[in-house]
Parts: sequence; structure tokens; C-alpha cells
Amino acid sequence: MSDYSFQFGKFDYICSNVMLTLCPLVGPKDGVEPVCYSRNVRLVDTLIFQPSTLIIHLIALIMTAIMIYHIRSKYTAVGRKEIIMFFYLYMLVTIMDLLLISGIIPTASNLYPYFTGVHLGLISATFWCLLLNGFVGFQFAEDGTPLSLWSIRISSFVVFAAVTFLSIATFTPISPFDNGNPVALWIVFFIFNGAALLIYVILQIVLVVNTLDDRWPLGDIIFGIAFFATGQVILYVFSVQICNFAKHYIDGLFFGTIATLLSVMMVYKYWDSITKEDLEFSVGSKQNVWEVKELLGEDEMGGGGGMYGQQQNQGHGYGGPSPAGGPYGQANYYNDGY
Repeated sequence: MSDYSFQFGKFDYICSNVMLTLCPLVGPKDGVEPVCYSRNVRLVDTLIFQPSTLIIHLIALIMTAIMIYHIRSKYTAVGRKEIIMFFYLYMLVTIMDLLLISGIIPTASNLYPYFTGVHLGLISATFWCLLLNGFVGFQFAEDGTPLSLWSIRISSFVVFAAVTFLSIATFTPISPFDNGNPVALWIVFFIFNGAALLIYVILQIVLVVNTLDDRWPLGDIIFGIAFFATGQVILYVFSVQICNFAKHYIDGLFFGTIATLLSVMMVYKYWDSITKEDLEFSVGSKQNVWEVKELLGEDEMGGGGGMYGQQQNQGHGYGGPSPAGGPYGQANYYNDGY
């Protein structure tokens, strides 16, 4: 068992239970080593840490690529371009996690603190991007427009840059930050990121209850919360017990990574359940979801020479304008290059 006790603003207790990327850089002079962790393997003269977790990271990258492909294929879905930014960020977080946890970038390297800073910055930017996606359904800014897209991009970059600087300043350290007492980094890592996730969940529950007659999307939200919460508990509470029981073959990080992947997949499933594919090509009558419609008059429908005819000629995904979901019951056309 750990000799450390939980303290606000300190990672010592957490790092003594599970190997996080920041653990070698905070706390005592040489960081905090977990009591029990997954055994290493040697591959082509390279020592690979957490090999089982590395496999899950590779699976996560494949699954994320599949989800991104399906999101990109839903040309007229509301918030398509906004939500895809979240999955790109999650993919970057996974890549950084893979490089740091596995030891491909060794902790002894002079670059390790900087890569870890980027990793923590990407994590916070991912949570922030998810939070802003929670507002898309309320149409405060019309989805797919430059205002909606660039507000998410710029603010997410600001969060990324701020947290990256804070992390590197803590690890180096740069006064007034101290790696022996990383309170600011602890607050960002747990409170800021946790608050962003909580607000997103609340927003989506309000959206489903007040906007949709279909309550099935609530199930996706509940499953997503359950997966994420379970993963965090396993990661920070039961990692040592799992490691000892499995004789060092796996630890809590393995199951925590799986749970995080499942929760991200539920974010996709939830978004997919409240959006609909291009109505011009879709078949079916699923109701009570966000739809992108163009209410055309008889003069526009006739002859194929109006907007409908132009839309058919230009097509979707071939360089022509793409319909973007505005307020319910209408569509707006914007340049697909944003």
C-alpha cells in the first residue's frame, strides 16, 4: 500500500497508485513511483513500459479514426464540424499518452517535461472543446459558421497554450511555480477538467429533456458517465490491487484507458443519436432528432433549375456549398472550407 495520504494540490498519493505522465516530474526530487505497475517488455533493444496499455492506445486510435470517418460522412448533421474537433484532440492526446507512458520518450530525456506539458495542455483543450460542443445544440452561434468554428478553435488553443505553459513552468520549475507543490496544476488537472465535463453533461441532459421527445439519448449520456467514472475509480483507487492480483501483467491504467475509450465512444453514439444524415439521400422516418431541412416552394421544386437543382448539380463533398444546420426547420449554406 501507498505510504502517502491524499492531499489537496499534491499528486503524491495519486502517483503512488498509478503511473501518470506527470508523476516523474512532481513531488520529491525524482518524482513519485507507483507501488505496483505493469511489467515491461523489451522490443528491438527498446524497453517498452505498459505494453498492455499500449495495445489499448493503438485500438483507441483505430476506433477514433473510424468515428471521425462516420462523422465526416454525415454532411448535413448539426454540429458535425464542431464535434469532429473533439475527436481530433482526443486522438492527439492518445498519441502523446502512447509515446510517454510506453517510454518511447524516456523520462530521463530532456524533452520529457516539454512533451508532458503538451500532453496535459491537450487534455485540458479536449475537455474545453467538449464543453463548447455542449452549447452547439442551443444555437447561440449557428453551427458550421466561422463564428462557431473559430470560437472553438481559438479558445481551445488558448486553453492548450495556457495549460502547457503552466505545466512546463511547474516542471522546470519557473517561479512562482513549484514542482514540489503543484497546486495550480492540480486544480487544472482535476477541477477545471472535471468542471468542463460536468457542465457538458448537464447541458446535454437539459437539451434532450427540453428539446427532444425521444429520451433514448439519455441512455448514451448515462453510459458515458458510468464508463468514465468507473475508469477514474479504477485508475486512482484500485490500481495497486489490480496490479498485485494480475501479478504485474496489467494495472489500473489498462482498465482506465479502456473506460476512457468507451466514454468517448458514447460521446459519438450520443451525438449520432440526436443528428440525422443528409435528408436528400436518407431513408427512414426517425423522428425527434435534429434535422436539417430546406422548405422549398413549388416554384423552386419545379424544373430542377432552382436551388434544389443547383444543389443536386453541385453535390455534397465535391467542392460545392454544404448545407449547415441553423435553427430548427431551416438550413443555411456556407463554404465547406472553414
